[in-house]
Amino acid sequence: MSVGLNLLSRASAQRPVQMVIPACCGIVTAGSYPFSAYGAPVVASTFASAAAVATGLAQIATINGDNTRVIAWAGDGGTYDIGMATLSAAAERNEDILYICYDNEIYGNTGGQRSSATPVGATTTTTPLGKDIEKKDILGIMAAHRVPYCATISLAHPEDAHRKLQQALDARGFRFLHILAPCPTGWKSEPAEGIELVWLAICSGLFPVYEVYDGYRYTINVEPELSRPALEEYFSLQGRFRKNTVDLDRVQKMVARNWKQLRARAEEES
Repeated sequence: MSVGLNLLSRASAQRPVQMVIPACCGIVTAGSYPFSAYGAPVVASTFASAAAVATGLAQIATINGDNTRVIAWAGDGGTYDIGMATLSAAAERNEDILYICYDNEIYGNTGGQRSSATPVGATTTTTPLGKDIEKKDILGIMAAHRVPYCATISLAHPEDAHRKLQQALDARGFRFLHILAPCPTGWKSEPAEGIELVWLAICSGLFPVYEVYDGYRYTINVEPELSRPALEEYFSLQGRFRKNTVDLDRVQKMVARNWKQLRARAEEES
């Protein structure tokens, strides 16, 4: 999360921004009123209302005629699950907000429960034997709203990440960015291996790096190897995956299926 915030800070330099952060790890580090560790005004919202609060701020910015960019910064719990209603509503109305989900695939701020972002095979406090359901395709859901721009961001590809952040900040209408954000506590991994885990997730095909314009124009930004060794190493570096909870053959088939669909969508508009 902190690396993602650092990239956002660089991309938004010299721009007036306001942030809305629901209940998540991100709001803890902002500090207490009237100060903000993020160098920008921050509104702490309830778990479910980040997109709604951001909508209100964006509407006021429009009324005032200024160029303030309103950013909702939320975890997967407040995006995939509890905040989905207001997120979908804001996207359907094409509100002028940038919504960024830093996805650590767990309810990390409330004890480590599973979310619908938790991948198959991962053990959590509520899935001690490993989750048996595949992760929700959040970018596919947002693209189905036909919003102007949505994309995945790789922390292991800073140039591509910077371009996407700047593009999303410059654009108008609803924009959605999805960041895979390793959580050492929840993933039971070494903090120094966070970027390596992102890299392995990309090389193995688990985390596609792509962008979608207007809900139908797909562009793949990083072509993965779909490497089985990368997949095995990705799981081995995290204590949340155990040998008896992860079916590598099932995961590899899932990855191949997802990439077949993604490439077909990208080729339709090439």
